[in-house]
Amino acid sequence: MNIKTSEFKVPEGIAVDLSKLPTQVEPVYRSKKEYKELLAEQVAALSAQQQLQYADNSHSLLLIFQAMDAAGKDGVIKHVMSGVNPQGCQVFSFKHPSAQELDHDFLWRTTQCLPERGRIGIFNRSYYEEVLIVRVHPEILKNQKLPDSLLNDDAIWPNRYKSIVDFEQHMHRNGTKVIKFFLHLSKDEQRKRFIDRIDQPEKNWKFTVSDINERKHWTQYMKAYESCLTATSTKEAPWYVVPADDKKNARLIVSQIILDAYKDMDMKYPETDEERRQELLSIREQLIND
Repeated sequence: MNIKTSEFKVPEGIAVDLSKLPTQVEPVYRSKKEYKELLAEQVAALSAQQQLQYADNSHSLLLIFQAMDAAGKDGVIKHVMSGVNPQGCQVFSFKHPSAQELDHDFLWRTTQCLPERGRIGIFNRSYYEEVLIVRVHPEILKNQKLPDSLLNDDAIWPNRYKSIVDFEQHMHRNGTKVIKFFLHLSKDEQRKRFIDRIDQPEKNWKFTVSDINERKHWTQYMKAYESCLTATSTKEAPWYVVPADDKKNARLIVSQIILDAYKDMDMKYPETDEERRQELLSIREQLIND
């Protein structure tokens, strides 16, 4: 399998135009059977890397997933991370903020969920909602109890981008590698998936009227995403725009990006010194003679 993950990476300082980025690319698999085999290989490799990360206990990895409704975030998380030891992986989904969360700054609730050293943290939506859905629906800001002087539309979004970039730089300086995925879904493919959710009773629970209401704001969301990706993709915490019209292909691309990220980490299993080795040999002898 040959996936050039750099092709999906958003370079720092480059203006993003989502209309020029594909929502579907040539698949890296030739059949459903081959897809399953490739994914199984990727999952096994991820499991091995996470085990090494857990043993090394000096790095944490934060994976952030953002997308329009029905882009496949849940499916990517489910299939790509299926083989990782649950002890080494933590998944958090962020819905509407609670009253307590609204009494703090917009990064507070997610900060509490950052992964510990040796673990993978997964954010299914994240603090980026504060420059996406809040930007499309600025009335949400009224509930955030900010001083009027900070609600200037020309300043609030650049200021939030700066807060996010500074926050991610802070994480990087403290051993947390941040990888961010935007699953790039076409509007037509979203329509097909919505219809599928209606037509299949077992999928009805996935669909709400709010999904259709948000779809009406598609253009505003694309502009919000473009501004966000442009302002917050950095060398230390890059964004990847993953074509998402083909769910299987998207999963393989995401898994390869994560594996590539692990290559940049200087990890190793703890070494056993001579004193410890002799201790273990003594214990081994006792067990044999037990």
